[in-house]
Amino acid sequence: MRILSMVFSIMLLGLLMFGSLGLPLIGDKDSPAAEHVSPRYIEKAYKETGSPNLVTAVLADYRSYDTLGETTVIFIAGAATILILRTAAGRKNAEGGSDE
Repeated sequence: MRILSMVFSIMLLGLLMFGSLGLPLIGDKDSPAAEHVSPRYIEKAYKETGSPNLVTAVLADYRSYDTLGETTVIFIAGAATILILRTAAGRKNAEGGSDE
């Protein structure tokens, strides 16, 4: 079973590395995002959003649903962690264990 897990992990790593070969290099000024998206945000953000801060304009207006989704995921993960820890502490106390 351990060998099978290792083979699967190596195959998955190879697949991810192969998939990343088509991505542009970090900081590449000729990448599609740098050529098309960024200049549009820089040129039209203030006119379209009214926000003088470019970062706020992008996060709050252009990507608001994405930001809301990320915040929701983080909130749900935190709430689930608290529920799991409370349940574990409750079981320990019910079994006669101490909190120490």
